[in-house]
Amino acid sequence: MSAKLFSPWTVKQVTLKNRIVMSPMCMYSSSNQDGKIADWHRVHYASRAVGGVGLIIVEATAVAPEGRISYDDLGIWSDEHIAGLKELADLVHQNGAKIGIQLAHAGRKAVLDETIVAPSAIPFPDMKVPKAADAGDIRRIVEGFREGARRAKEAGFDVIEIHGAHGYLIHEFLSPVSNHREDEYGGDANGRYRLLGEVIDAVKSVWDGPLFVRVSANEYAPEGNSLDQYIDYARRMKEQGVDLIDCSSGGLVPAPIDVFPGYQVNLADQIRAQAGVATGAVGLINSPLQAEEIIGNGRADLVFLGRELLRNPYWPYEAAKELRTTLERPVQYQRA
Repeated sequence: MSAKLFSPWTVKQVTLKNRIVMSPMCMYSSSNQDGKIADWHRVHYASRAVGGVGLIIVEATAVAPEGRISYDDLGIWSDEHIAGLKELADLVHQNGAKIGIQLAHAGRKAVLDETIVAPSAIPFPDMKVPKAADAGDIRRIVEGFREGARRAKEAGFDVIEIHGAHGYLIHEFLSPVSNHREDEYGGDANGRYRLLGEVIDAVKSVWDGPLFVRVSANEYAPEGNSLDQYIDYARRMKEQGVDLIDCSSGGLVPAPIDVFPGYQVNLADQIRAQAGVATGAVGLINSPLQAEEIIGNGRADLVFLGRELLRNPYWPYEAAKELRTTLERPVQYQRA
């Protein structure tokens, strides 16, 4: 009997050949600081497709120049980015995997010379003070995500993920720690959710494929959102048509985190069970048996691997061997 980790998973009209996802991880390697892909991205992502990953999610890709974490980030704020991103999507498809892209805005964590924006003029510790976003800024942010989704569709991506985690702009709006606004985008949970809700609607106006959202479901801040609040947010996202919640944690404030293998899996488990929405588990998932347990026991629908796939692009083949499942290898590698 095949391992559950290697069973297919279908969302909308997209079928992943297995439950292994390459988590989005910034490479800070764009060519000439123009947000365009470089040879590094072509090799980096295509090699994980050759390695047997079911879905590859490209790193945080900025929907606005001022939304980059650094000047070396990938971008999707211009139609000039489409050709390179299409080349990347085609390479991954040619090597047997599906490909997604994480649309992102860094907010107050942007390390740039330009003016940066956030829900409130509260800096991340020891970083630049941001401008509190006004109504025009918010309109441009929402439009940036819509246009980013349009470009991702034109480039041939299979999945879009909205980055709502790790202390970046959308997460900053969601949390009472960083959002002290008194208008309709702040105050209670309804107001703090408003920006994400508008971004989801904007993306869906041009995108009918699978839509994921990454959240930090543990903020590691006593005055921050609880897991119960993220379960409520997940219910709202499901009602808006989000297909999967990618359950990470942290990044909003500096905090000591008790890190151990699978330390975030409970977040995916609880959100899946209580919000009735598919989830992805991420966070020191290194062992094939551990990944199989997560999928086999219904604690998440997908497992997102980050650093493990940096160390070993061919982890899926090793996992299949350990789980006594046979994977079809590229013909060029069958002699091995």
